[in-house]
Amino acid sequence: MEIDHDRLFKTLLCTFFKEFIELFFPEVAESLDFEHVVFLSEEIVTDLTGGRKGRVDLLIETRLKGEEAVVLVHLEPQSYSEKDSAERMFIYAARLYEKYRKPIVPIAVFSHRSKAIEPDSFRWELPFKEVLRFNYYALQLNKQDWRTFARSDNPVAAALLSSMGYRRRECKAVYMAFLRMIFQSEQNPAKLSLITLLFDTYLQATAMEQAEVEAEFIRTYPRKERALVELMGSIQRRGYEKGLVEGKTEGKIEGKIEGKIEVASRMLEEGLPLELIARVTGLPVPDIEKLPH
Repeated sequence: MEIDHDRLFKTLLCTFFKEFIELFFPEVAESLDFEHVVFLSEEIVTDLTGGRKGRVDLLIETRLKGEEAVVLVHLEPQSYSEKDSAERMFIYAARLYEKYRKPIVPIAVFSHRSKAIEPDSFRWELPFKEVLRFNYYALQLNKQDWRTFARSDNPVAAALLSSMGYRRRECKAVYMAFLRMIFQSEQNPAKLSLITLLFDTYLQATAMEQAEVEAEFIRTYPRKERALVELMGSIQRRGYEKGLVEGKTEGKIEGKIEGKIEVASRMLEEGLPLELIARVTGLPVPDIEKLPH
């Protein structure tokens, strides 16, 4: 099933709006009244965008130092970048101001993997005069260093850690940091599932790499074993399903199974419970019991 990237990010922002602003825009957070937060309807946004469908932004009405304000959070799709994003941010903000006549805090969130640097301003100039310079906040996640956020207790940092900039060889370290973060979190199960789903969607690690990290996590934090098993069971779209898809795509299903067997054997050698090994690897318990160790 195709992932609705915009909807994932919008759900995160609706759930953790205050935490998102505090994490990435602390100077804005200091001026906002989070006691007054109203998410405006999608019909308003569609009207502002001239009836364009399928690209609905997220609008939040709040207060800025005692006066009413409108915060515009514009989400770019995960899969690609568009060259006219700066112009669109200007047009949206101008239409918002025309409609509300209130201060606007425009924020663009870019979650794609493009190496190009996204602009944070729109200029309208002639050979003889600069007519307009419109500045906005541009958050390009893949330009953020994941290490800066790996010790944060902010739930948004955990959810977006896999969307940030890291090298392929750092995937396992990113996943281990994520596990530490969520098990230090005090979020309820529903919010924890949202955080984990978003992180898992953009993690570049293979299913086997995830399994190895989970096994290492249990060895390091044995008291977290049950919690990890329960968390894995609560997330419908797990990395092991992703691993099977990868195997079919690359024609390497046999190699994936061999990798699972290798991980299961290592876990058996460590004396880990069969139930945990089965959940981590996806192998049936009877098959695991037959493995040499």
